[in-house]
Amino acid sequence: HLGEVSGIATNSKGHVFVFERGSTIGPAYSAAAAMLLEFDKDGKFVREIGKNLYAWSFAHMVRVDKDDNIWAIDKGSDMIVKFNPEGHVAMVFGRKKEASDEDAEPWKRNLKPPLAPVNSQFRQPTDVAWNAAGDIFISDGYVNARVAKFDKNGDWVKSFGEPGSGPGQLNTPHSIATD
Repeated sequence: HLGEVSGIATNSKGHVFVFERGSTIGPAYSAAAAMLLEFDKDGKFVREIGKNLYAWSFAHMVRVDKDDNIWAIDKGSDMIVKFNPEGHVAMVFGRKKEASDEDAEPWKRNLKPPLAPVNSQFRQPTDVAWNAAGDIFISDGYVNARVAKFDKNGDWVKSFGEPGSGPGQLNTPHSIATD
């Protein structure tokens, strides 16, 4: 039985990856709603990837890159996790707010003006994509309304966009794709 499916992707073998929200348990405060499941091309369950991972909080999207790495975007933890094809964590982007942080509280979305974005950190990210050079683009959609660019090694390059509806502004960038 699946909960609320927020993302589906396939790899070169035809395996299906499902990132879903459900009645899971985990390290997040409140609902720890994220499970990453793999099924073979015939629909047979293969494994759960990252069970009770620190980054799991509220599933948003899953993608598979050209090398069959699996990328999970977790809106609740503000983290993006790259798994290698074997299911081991290979790279992590973003940082979850800590319950022990002195000023810990939920992100505020509609501040006018919004808080300035912080390089390499996210506020409810939504998707990931790559260009031919292997650069990584993360849509930081719900709060920062921008796209962050990292090089293929995961080093910060820049971001573009800001909240709004005018030139150079974005309104909740949600899905992202590259040529």
